[in-house]
Amino acid sequence: MPHRCSTSNRFVVSLVAVSVVLSAAAPARAGTATGAATEWTQVLNNGELVSLVGQSGEQIQNQLTQISQLAQQIETQLNIYQNLLQNTATLPSHMWGQVESDLNQLRSIVDQGQSISFSMGNADDVLQQRFQSYSSLRTNLPNAESFSSSYQTWSDTNRDTIASTLKAASLTADQFDSEEGTMSSLRSMSETADGQMKALQVGHEIAAQQVAQMQKLRGLVSQQMTMMGTWLQTEQTDKDLAQVRREKFFNAEVKTIPAGQKMEPRW
Repeated sequence: MPHRCSTSNRFVVSLVAVSVVLSAAAPARAGTATGAATEWTQVLNNGELVSLVGQSGEQIQNQLTQISQLAQQIETQLNIYQNLLQNTATLPSHMWGQVESDLNQLRSIVDQGQSISFSMGNADDVLQQRFQSYSSLRTNLPNAESFSSSYQTWSDTNRDTIASTLKAASLTADQFDSEEGTMSSLRSMSETADGQMKALQVGHEIAAQQVAQMQKLRGLVSQQMTMMGTWLQTEQTDKDLAQVRREKFFNAEVKTIPAGQKMEPRW
């Protein structure tokens, strides 16, 4: 994330806002939307940021739940089409059009998961670089990994699993890497019953994988949001304590010298 803000609060908000805009903005627009979000959130104090972190985490969890549910629906629907195809020569064009739509949605699901993983990992990276108090926090992640590296591992595993599934069906990841590539591949596969069955089997397997992968991603996001909330609360507590001490020092009662008494050194 390119933003370098002038105050700690504004800087943290720019990271937290990544999660706020994910559910409303397309993955490719997340960075731009985050930059805009800092303009109206820069006045927040750390106490309010704790609340924002909680709200952001809930929004991301809701989005991941929706993604997982959609993947399950696609998995179920593709299974129905597989059963239909076993009893027909090929699926009719209007039905295959729905298959294409489902598989394209599945591709979008994969992209959304990767986008969330990238944004949350990037936020962890920048926080560690900027704040020593954050980077020194311990987590319950295995092998003392950072959230950033854990998100990268999740992303790599997800991509490798999809690539292996496609390869087993003599397909490549490139063919399903964009909407144009996906639709082109599906049009070619729709010409024969074998091609249609292969597409349905691959889609069904990838959909099942995404249900499991989104559950793992939800766990990571939940842990990270909990840690961020704990860190922000600690930071605010330290600032409040320092403020109380300053006020106590500067507001201390000053004793006046009684009238007629000289101010002179005492040895």
